[in-house]
Amino acid sequence: MALGPRLDLRQSQSLVMTPQLQQAIKLLALSNLEIESFISDALESNPLLEAGEVRREDGVDDAPPAEETAADNSMEGDSALDIDPDSLDRDRDTGDFGAASASYGEEGPDIAEQGDGGPTLAEHLHAQVGAASPDARTAFIAAHMIGLLDEAGYLATPLRHIVGELGAQEHEVEAALEVLQSLDPTGVGARSLAECLALQAKEADRFDPCMEALLENLDLIARGDIARLKRFCGVDDEDFADMIAEIRGYDPKPGLKFGDNTAGAVVPDVLISAQDAGWRIRLNAATLPRLVVNRDYYLDLKNGASDKESRAWLGEKLADANWLIKALDQRQKTILKVSEEIVKLQEGFFRKGVSQLRPLTLREVAEAIDMHESTVSRVTSNKYLHCDRGTFELKYFFSSGVSSSDGEGASAEAVKARIQALTDAEDPKKILSDDKLVELLKAEGFDIARRTVAKYREAAGIGSSVQRRRAKKLG
Repeated sequence: MALGPRLDLRQSQSLVMTPQLQQAIKLLALSNLEIESFISDALESNPLLEAGEVRREDGVDDAPPAEETAADNSMEGDSALDIDPDSLDRDRDTGDFGAASASYGEEGPDIAEQGDGGPTLAEHLHAQVGAASPDARTAFIAAHMIGLLDEAGYLATPLRHIVGELGAQEHEVEAALEVLQSLDPTGVGARSLAECLALQAKEADRFDPCMEALLENLDLIARGDIARLKRFCGVDDEDFADMIAEIRGYDPKPGLKFGDNTAGAVVPDVLISAQDAGWRIRLNAATLPRLVVNRDYYLDLKNGASDKESRAWLGEKLADANWLIKALDQRQKTILKVSEEIVKLQEGFFRKGVSQLRPLTLREVAEAIDMHESTVSRVTSNKYLHCDRGTFELKYFFSSGVSSSDGEGASAEAVKARIQALTDAEDPKKILSDDKLVELLKAEGFDIARRTVAKYREAAGIGSSVQRRRAKKLG
């Protein structure tokens, strides 16, 4: 075989991401506040853009006429935005961005560089709640409670209201409250000053009967009735002084150490209301970006542009403006499309509450709407949905489950509820073993292993067969 240089022609296909399309993808993951900041910067950097009125719920104002468009927008049609992120990451690593007709990314702000200066209390708690919760339903309810906290971190809403709003059981809401109160900073989720301080005393291992008596009678400190308070606590002057010094070191308003929650208040992106034949699903007009091209100003500049450099600059700015309007419009369509599928698949929750929350994955939604899984992931981050039951982040409608005979699967929460019902109704003389529970559940169509039954039973706070037999004998 001869060795030597030679010339070969090879044909291959690859997806090349322009800087514009990269930023369009990033727009999907931005929250409302981040979008507002991005638009504000765009208005400052592009004189052709101006804030305009929104004329329809699922889009933005029309772009300039086709003859005024100086460059291709790199995103054809009015369809929702979707892309495989693997190519995005690959192109960013290699620096191969392809040929962009207009470089908005060179003059406009880089989305990745924007930030809000630190997490709010709600953001800080949401980052912890999944790992702290024993199951998806508890995490769902705890996440809802986070949205009810005031700026100091207190939960003012009575638990019975949350039970009714979510269609949950009282013990489920209490379990979620326990999860919430286990999060950092210690004291959040308290319903009173005494409970807030008690949570901090427990963490410091100082919550003995004397401290409990002190915290239950804080009103006596306000009235100056110290002698009576010391008698309640059963301590001498020295111990009482130590206890007072201890609680003075606690934080009565643990939520205030974070950013202003008013500035970071949750504003839903999607609004859902019941109709006779189903659901009305629409985008929140208050959160829609309101951008239009100032056509009069564009024509004035166009008529005054006498040299080639000025005309090129004006054409680039027009292309930038058209691209951003198009990108924001497609962002809204994508959010709406994903939300419609979530409502369709989780209709049981919207009608009957958290007990009907079904197992759902990002892939399932992505396949149903013919999008990439990563696109659905971006859309469900930092986006909120408001319905009669409250306001929820889209990602909280995704939970694990077990297979069932109908092929649809059953939520882990639904299985736990069924285990609870079976054990509540069992004969005290014939306590159900885990093996028997497996048998009964399989007869009802739940394909579940014994170890899973044991895990779900323990997560629901249901004792073993031995513990239940002992408890029912005593009862």
